[in-house]
Amino acid sequence: MIPFLHGDIPHLLATYGYVMVAGMIALEGMGVPLPGEATLILAAIIAGNRHGHGLDIRLVLGAAIVGAICGDNIGYCLGRWLGYRLLLRFGHYIGLTESRIKLGQYLFLRRGAVVVFCARFIAVLRALSGFVAGANRMRWPRFAIFNAAGGTLWVLCYGGGAYALGRGAHRVMGPIGIVLGIAALAVIGAIALFLYRNEARLTAEAERALPGPLLRPGHRR
Repeated sequence: MIPFLHGDIPHLLATYGYVMVAGMIALEGMGVPLPGEATLILAAIIAGNRHGHGLDIRLVLGAAIVGAICGDNIGYCLGRWLGYRLLLRFGHYIGLTESRIKLGQYLFLRRGAVVVFCARFIAVLRALSGFVAGANRMRWPRFAIFNAAGGTLWVLCYGGGAYALGRGAHRVMGPIGIVLGIAALAVIGAIALFLYRNEARLTAEAERALPGPLLRPGHRR
């Protein structure tokens, strides 16, 4: 992730609006380390605020869905055309170590459709699922269906929840607002901790199940 961009998100949203939402999410889905998820959440909160800053929640969600689906499908095409050579050579620049690549491969080979559907909800898989699906020659119609379903549900859950938060924010004052803010941070922290621990456990399982070098497209153990 590129840290300084988080502080720039409000300014970029004010300047580019829905294009910013779609573009940031699409690039994140392609593996570029940009805060697509944070962009969706902030845009939805802004849309839910009574001032709105010109953002309509229906267009925010629509732009996010288009960005999620397009980004993942571009990642799928890159994986199908370029395979693991590109990922192994340049993946470390965007935080995709060999162990993380193997984690995505391990999960994909065993539960490909489930991985594609759920990948949007897990940060480490968000950049991997499309590329790994393409590199392992998953049939595109199957990938497209599960990817679109997962991406749409992710947008509705995260965007809808953030919108509801924005709608209620202006009604919450004083101590109640502080309590709710602390509770929200606690929930986010708990989710982040769970995903971190789950990633470490699954990475260890992947190393045990797939020892040695990474599998190449078409190869099965």
